[in-house]
Amino acid sequence: MLLRLGEAGAITLLANALALKELEGAIREKAPQSIGALALLLDRAQFAIVGPSERHHLLEARRLVDHPADALVLGSALGHDIQFFVTLDQKHFLGNESLATGLPFQIGTPGECLEWIRRRLRRLTAG
Repeated sequence: MLLRLGEAGAITLLANALALKELEGAIREKAPQSIGALALLLDRAQFAIVGPSERHHLLEARRLVDHPADALVLGSALGHDIQFFVTLDQKHFLGNESLATGLPFQIGTPGECLEWIRRRLRRLTAG
């Protein structure tokens, strides 16, 4: 659903280049026949690819996340004006107590992001 919202232009989707490279590697390993479909989905969803962040964002991310690749992804998020960081990574993100407070955005699963969007839309239409 998030990809469809991106495709419709209802939300802006950002993805770190490293995260996409990891995703591509996992797809190539587990379902190589799906690489074309992945490329098509990413294109249709209008993902903006973001690169490395500024040094201070990376240092902050390294303080919060001990896994180097995930710290790079978090650093990129800190360097952009995002409102919700979507992940399925229980170990380094969702289960990380250091991320519970202090981030300028919310962090959660795709389902949690959709619920967050629904709540915001209800407030906008009720007000």
